[in-house]
Amino acid sequence: MKISVIVATYNSNSTISNTLDSILSQTYSDYEVVVKDGGSTDGTIDTLRYYSNKFEGKLKLLCCKDSGIYDAMNQAISASNGDVIGFLNSDDFFTSCRVLSTIAQKFSSNDKLDAVYADVHYVDSRDLTRVVRYYSSRLFTPEKIRAGYMPAHPTFYAKKSCYEKFGVFDPSYKVAGDFDIISRFIYINGIKTEYIPEDFVTMRTGGVSSSGFKSYLTIVREHSASMKKNGIRMFYWGYICRYIKKIAEFK
Repeated sequence: MKISVIVATYNSNSTISNTLDSILSQTYSDYEVVVKDGGSTDGTIDTLRYYSNKFEGKLKLLCCKDSGIYDAMNQAISASNGDVIGFLNSDDFFTSCRVLSTIAQKFSSNDKLDAVYADVHYVDSRDLTRVVRYYSSRLFTPEKIRAGYMPAHPTFYAKKSCYEKFGVFDPSYKVAGDFDIISRFIYINGIKTEYIPEDFVTMRTGGVSSSGFKSYLTIVREHSASMKKNGIRMFYWGYICRYIKKIAEFK
C-alpha cells in the first residue's frame, strides 16, 4: 500500500528541513512525498531540490501558482499516486518514526476502512521541546461536527477513492477547508474511520488556524458557512463549550 504525504509550501525554508527529515526517518518505505510550492522566494526551492536526492525518486516537486493552501492541496492530490493520502504542514513534523507504518498496518488489517486519525501536540515555535497544547481526537464522534469538533487534520489519512467519490477541498475557504472536507467525508457520506491512540504530529504554534483571536473568528464564520452548505444544523451551545475546552488545552 502506497501512502502519499502531501506538503504545501510557501516561503518555508526555516522549517521545511524538519518536516522532510521526519518523513525520511519513517520505518515504512512504500510512500511518496508530493510537495506543492506556491512560488517561494526565500530559498525553499533550493532546499527542496537538495532533499530530492535524499528521497531517491520518492519526492515529487510541483512548482506553479495556486490560489491558496487548499488549491495547492488539490493540485497535489491530482498529482499523487498513493492508495492513501495525508497532509503534513511545512512547519510541522512527525512525532515518531513509526507513523506511516502504523497507518499502513491499520489499512492492511481492515479492507473496509476508509480513513484513520490520531492526536497531535503543539510546541513553542522558538523552543520545540516546550509543549503548549495537546489535541486528542479520542473523543471525536461524527455528531460532534455540529459543534465544530473534528479529528486533527494533520493526522487524517484517507483512501484516495474518498477524494474521487466525494470531492476535494473547497478553495474558497481560508482556514476551514479541512473542516469542510472532513464534514463531507464523515458526517454526510459516513465513511468508515478508526481512531489510533497515538501522537502522530508535532505542530508549531502560529499556523494558519492557530494564530490568534482573529483566526478563531474566521474559523467560526467558515464553519458556519460549511455547515449551511452541507445541510448540517449547527449546535451553538456545543460550539461555546468547544472554545472553553480549547482554552483548557493550553498549558
